[in-house]
Amino acid sequence: MTTYKTRKNRKMRGSKTHGWGAMKKHRGAGSRGGRGMAGTGKRGDAKKPSIWKDKKYFGKHGFKRPKKITIEIKAINLKTIEQKLESLLSKKLIEKKNDFYAIDLKKLGFNKLLSTGKITKKFSIKCEYASKKAIDKIKKAGGSIILEEKKPKKIKEKPKEEKPVAETAEKVEEKPIAQKAEKIETKEKEVKK
Repeated sequence: MTTYKTRKNRKMRGSKTHGWGAMKKHRGAGSRGGRGMAGTGKRGDAKKPSIWKDKKYFGKHGFKRPKKITIEIKAINLKTIEQKLESLLSKKLIEKKNDFYAIDLKKLGFNKLLSTGKITKKFSIKCEYASKKAIDKIKKAGGSIILEEKKPKKIKEKPKEEKPVAETAEKVEEKPIAQKAEKIETKEKEVKK
């Protein structure tokens, strides 16, 4: 038959040291004074002055934007596209139409085009984002760039339950008139008495 025992630490609630004497004992961190930034000066005296200088040590700072809002940008330079043209053509990630190289950056795994490098060939590039310099360089070389339109995200709103105007108006009008009539009657009776 199994015997059930209460754990030792249940009885130690409220005691600072949990029955191990000094606070430094039974840390499981050897001779170092705790783990990480333990005992750095929020309670202990150890490194207080050095921590006071760091204004961001205590408390929470900033916030993280939700993943629904954030856009992860993966950029590629014109230089790298031109250097890897032949390998991309052999893998059929790029098509060659007449003099133009038709490139869809989404197929390559990128969504932004940057302007570093010189262009010697004509490109027709389709992408979500592109820098102004990159657009200028492509147009000067006789190419074209198509930027995809971003669809605004729709936020669903709960419809508000509205009461019919006629019902609410009747209720509001009936109560005060009835109450006034009752008050007037009671005052008249008191005056007569």
